[in-house]
Amino acid sequence: MASTVSFSLRTCIKQFSALSKRTPFDFPIRTRFKRFIVTCNTPRHLHFETLTSRQKDQVHLFVDALLEWNKKMNLTAITEESEVMERHVEDSLAIIPPIRNLYSSHCSTIPCDGIKLVDVGTGAGLPGLIIAIACPEWQVTLMESMNKRCLFLEHAVGHTGLTNVHVVRGRAENLGHDLFLREKFDVVVARAVAEMRILAEYCLPMVRVGGLFLAAKGHDPLEEVTNAEKAIEMMGASLLQICPVESHSPYGQRTAVVCLKERHTPRKYPRDPVIYYCTAPRTKEQTLLNPTWKDSPSGKV
Repeated sequence: MASTVSFSLRTCIKQFSALSKRTPFDFPIRTRFKRFIVTCNTPRHLHFETLTSRQKDQVHLFVDALLEWNKKMNLTAITEESEVMERHVEDSLAIIPPIRNLYSSHCSTIPCDGIKLVDVGTGAGLPGLIIAIACPEWQVTLMESMNKRCLFLEHAVGHTGLTNVHVVRGRAENLGHDLFLREKFDVVVARAVAEMRILAEYCLPMVRVGGLFLAAKGHDPLEEVTNAEKAIEMMGASLLQICPVESHSPYGQRTAVVCLKERHTPRKYPRDPVIYYCTAPRTKEQTLLNPTWKDSPSGKV
């Protein structure tokens, strides 16, 4: 019969790491104790509680604005403040420690306090706007293609009193060729945008050489990351680390997939989606980046 025990997540990881073998990604695989059940009693707003009173007020102002504007446009499927705090705010705050730790250890040319970060496909400002609140010393760019969402973002930035945020409207595959944005950021983040193989081509061209790309993923991204390894390499980067993040929301384990940019991205990337359809056979390179692309029988988009 399965038993239930309660202890901290940190203790859980320490106990299981001794029993688990490691994959090439330094990620624990399942042990033979398949029926062992663990319940972790941890604060529901662990990261939020570390913020200053002003930052907490700014978060609440953002959440209020998000829910109000959500009545008029589709910003989030969540309509309860408590759920927004647990599912969106906590998840956004949870990726800050991996950014700080890995940036300090691998990107020491620029101080951690002066990070230039862009959130690609930010949507309602998650995680970028929350990161900007928690890290006022960072310069944060919110990249979003939909005009109505950009209007909300501009409102939220003014409503919360943030002075370290810039909103840019456009698609990553186009803005990645903009000389003012290409390879200009220390850190690029993306959350719930696309699979890793696609994100590599959209995001890595904007990371400076020596910078980081972080993709927020679910509890088991290993297969997705494995499929993206060639694409990551083509963009001039390598997989640095896959690490679980301390997000204690009831919606499951979160994972940060982090890549280190080692050399310049070839100028042809990112490519315009129009080339996804062509009459000529796909090259091996195209297939590696996205094997789901289809050839157009008519030769027209």
